[in-house]
Amino acid sequence: MLENYDIEKILFLDIETVPQYSTSNQLPSNIAALWEKKADQLSRTDKFSSEDSQRSDTLYCRAGIYAEFGKIVCISTGILRNGTLWIKSFSGDDEKEILISFCDMLVKSKEKSILYLCAHNGKEFDYPYLIRRILINGLEVPSILNLSGKKPWEVNHIDTMELWKFGDYKHYTSLELLATVFGISSPKDDINGSDVGRVYWQENDLQRIVKYCQKDVVTIVNLLLRFKGKPMMGEESIQIAG
Repeated sequence: MLENYDIEKILFLDIETVPQYSTSNQLPSNIAALWEKKADQLSRTDKFSSEDSQRSDTLYCRAGIYAEFGKIVCISTGILRNGTLWIKSFSGDDEKEILISFCDMLVKSKEKSILYLCAHNGKEFDYPYLIRRILINGLEVPSILNLSGKKPWEVNHIDTMELWKFGDYKHYTSLELLATVFGISSPKDDINGSDVGRVYWQENDLQRIVKYCQKDVVTIVNLLLRFKGKPMMGEESIQIAG
């Protein structure tokens, strides 16, 4: 499986996102009105009425997964070179600075023969979220990330969840579940995606989020290695930059 992919030409990545504000009460009035419309849509599948006093704050915890209402606080990347996995993260409170550094790295990685991006559920979340936030911040989308004008077979985006579907488009499998069935250490041994907003806004612990994001990258790398029938990366073979 995946014989045509040279794993050293793949940039592995994962992003962590949070709501743009700590509570919905802090939203600017124009955005607040639009969030209420979004919350109305979300509440149809949740046990909330439009009069429920807990509805707004409870639903706003999920705002980070929508690029229009969220922001990126960490992007972790991984590259395999000669049996070593090199991990580099871009993180902080200033999303634009994160994206500038990340885009600069993508441009330079092309010069180092990086041909593919790989993420879990990347085609549904990571890739479009990155593109949307790059555009919102007034930046140019790097060619390796850009989908505009490309035919499907020209898009070099690998998605480990899509690979696992084997054509079953109704099937969703979490990274944690795949890690478990393939005997890979779980990246969710501390926090999971639903905790990130709380850890960022209430605990002010960005480094904890960075570590979680880096664990996801390592898990994605090991999952693709298992798909290819290759040995997994041990901790002794992982180097964290910076």
